[in-house]
Parts: sequence; structure tokens; C-alpha cells
Amino acid sequence: MSDAGLAADARRIAELAWPVLVGQLAVLGFSTVDTLLVGRYAATDMAAFAVGASIYITVFIGLMGVVLAISPIVGQLFGAKRLAEAGHQMHQSVWLALGLSVIGCTVLVFPQPFLAISNTTPEVSDKIGGYLLALAFSLPAALLFTVYRGFNTAVSRPKAVMLLQLAGLALKIPLSTALVFGMPSVGLPALGVTGCGIATMVAMWSQLALAWLVLRRDPFYARFAIHGHGLAAPHRASLRALLRLGVPMGLTILIEVTGFAFMAIFIARLGTTAVAGHQVAANLVSMMFMLPLALSNAASTLVAQRIGANDIASAVRIGWRGMQFALLLAVVLGALVFAARHGIVSLYTNDAAIAAAALPLLTWVAVFHIGDALQTVAQFVLRAWRITVVSFLVFAVSMWGVGLGGGYALAFGLIGPPMGAPGFWLAATAGLLLAGLVLGGFLAWMLRQRRAASRALTPAA
Repeated sequence: MSDAGLAADARRIAELAWPVLVGQLAVLGFSTVDTLLVGRYAATDMAAFAVGASIYITVFIGLMGVVLAISPIVGQLFGAKRLAEAGHQMHQSVWLALGLSVIGCTVLVFPQPFLAISNTTPEVSDKIGGYLLALAFSLPAALLFTVYRGFNTAVSRPKAVMLLQLAGLALKIPLSTALVFGMPSVGLPALGVTGCGIATMVAMWSQLALAWLVLRRDPFYARFAIHGHGLAAPHRASLRALLRLGVPMGLTILIEVTGFAFMAIFIARLGTTAVAGHQVAANLVSMMFMLPLALSNAASTLVAQRIGANDIASAVRIGWRGMQFALLLAVVLGALVFAARHGIVSLYTNDAAIAAAALPLLTWVAVFHIGDALQTVAQFVLRAWRITVVSFLVFAVSMWGVGLGGGYALAFGLIGPPMGAPGFWLAATAGLLLAGLVLGGFLAWMLRQRRAASRALTPAA
């Protein structure tokens, strides 16, 4: 391919990726703001937030993955210029989000099984209950906004989502501050961690209301016949297709979330210093992940659109370009983190013991990020082709088997001398690299098959 063609692909991917990156950082800002505020309020509220946020993220992320099945489906329909059908899929995704909200809200209102596992004190459990009750009212708005986000991503309108996510964060910051610490001058009591949940609920419903106004008033959406005579009735075949694609997506994301959660739980057995060092590495790698995630969203959108337009050659090319760009940036970013690891750790902590525990992990973070980028883009490109079960199976083996199982064996000396927290990171890095290589290999094989089939049909066409 010519340099001009390569530059054009890079520009198209970047144009879609940067708004996704900014929007995801705004979403990450929700939890960052709450962590800073509650950390300054009270230790019991901080403990409640740590447990409550983990429960909510586990529930929301799994359900969000199912709802995001709208993206590859609408992307293909948009590429095929079947716009009314794309609008119909939004209606069906709304029904899916509402149905999943019933399940998620029930879990958040009755979190006793999670509380039993966490073994928290009655005081902390009460605070967790108040926090999760507020988030239960927030969950339907969050899942419905996911429909809006997935639809807009699929039709190359990520800036519309980004602006609303930034608006949500702008509302969340002062509202959380007021509700956590209270405002005695106007009779508003300090609510602590529960105030964070209420602020999130208000921000998410406000975000959703703005999204609805945009859909109603922006002429861009008129072509999709979204409004019509209200919400279309549930369509069994459409819902079945969304679930067939979305359930493996949700389970794959859930594997990643639970893998990291149990990794932290096991490392906690090694002591507070070890888990604090792990938290530094985990927070850093989460922020680094936003870049390949944005590139993956962009590449997947363009691939799905080209599939819908029956331009298989461009779909194959853009998918590979997305992987190449993500891998290149991951290598550069990983190298920078490794070179600056001492300075990065000093930004997180002044405690020499925690810094000593974190530094070896940042060496693995640099390599971990490369594997993370590779498997993420491969997963998203496969989603554009509506292939999700393979990613789920590969992730189950690589994250739970190699990553978590292998990490436990290395950390606690079941294989060789005990390695502690670095053992978990070594195994998790190996698991992600394995997932990236297997998914990348499967993607290459699948694309060869699709390209050959496309070429065979060309003369007849």
C-alpha cells in the first residue's frame, strides 16, 4: 500500500479514536473524583467505596458488554446504507438495556452475597448498602446511555458521546463534593460515600436526558427513523441476535474484570505493602489501556462499515492497520513507562516500601501493555465480523487459567520459589500475550478465508 493510503487509514482511525479516548478518560474521572473525595472524608467510607465500587463495576461492565452488541450490528447496517434498520436496532437495544437493568438493579439492591464474601464490618456494610442503592437507580440510565454510545460509535459520531461524557463529569465534580462533605449553610448534610452514589445517579440521568434531546433535535438522526411513533415493540429475532453477539462480549469483559479483582484479593494476602504496590501498577495500566481501547473502537467501527458496504478488501486492510498502529503505540508507550518508572512511582507515593514494591511491577506493566493492546484490537476487529465466542473461550483460558492460576502458583511458590506480586504480573502478562497471539492468528486465518471467498464471488458479481 502507498504511503498516501497508509496516511489516509491512520487519519481515519485517529479521527474516530481521539474522541473515544477523551470520553473514556472522562468516565474514568468519575471514580477518580470519588476516590479523592471519600479518601479525605473518612476511612470507613473509603472502605465502603472500595468494596461498593468493585461490586458495581462487576455488575455494570458485564451488562454493558451485552448492550454494546449494538455497535457491530449497526456499523454493518450503516455501511450497507440500511439506515432505517439501524434505527430499529437502537429501539431493540433500548429494550435489551431495560431488561438487563432489572437484573442488575436487583443485584445492587440486594448485595448480601457480595458483602458476605468481603466480610466487612456492620458499619461498612451499611454504607455499602446506601451507596449501591443510589447506584441501582443510576444503572438504567448508564445502560441506556451505553445504547446511545454504541449507536453513535457505529455511525462515526463519537464526538457527540464525548461532549456528553465531559458534561457528565463537569456536573459530577461539584455535586459529589457538595453531597460528600455537605453544605450546612443550605441545610445539606454530609452523606459521605452515599453522596457519591447520588451524584453519579444525577449525572447519569442528566447525561441520558441530554442524549435524548440530541437524538430528537439533531437532523443527522432523522435518516434513521428513530422517533416514529415512540419506542418500537420488542422484536424477538433482533433481540436474539443482540444476545447471541452480546452475551459472549459481556462474559469476556467480565472475565477481565474478575481476573483483576481476584488478582488484587490474592496479592492482599501478601500484606498491605504488596497490595499497595500492586494498586499503583493496576491504576497505571488502566490509564494506559484507554489508548488501545480508543484505537480498537475506531478500527472496529470502520471495519464493520466496510463489511456492510461489501468492501471486504478495505475491511481486511483497516483491521490490520488498526492492529499495527495500536501495537506501535503500545511499544512506544511501554518503553516510556519503563524508562520513567522511578519518576512515575514517585508521583503515586512517597512511601519507600510501597515504591520498592511497585517498581518491579512497572517493568511487567510495560510488556503487559503490549499484550493488552494486541488482544484488544484483535477482539474488537473480530466483533466487527460478529465473531465473539472465540474471544470468550481464549480469554477464559488465558486470563483465568494462565494469568490467575499461573500467577497464584508463581506468587505462592507452587512452582519454584515464591515470587510474590511479580509472579502474578508475570503470569498475567504471559496470559495477555498468549491471548493476543491466538486471537491475532485466528483473525489472520479468518480474514484469509473471507478474502478468498470475496475474490471467488467477484467474477459472478
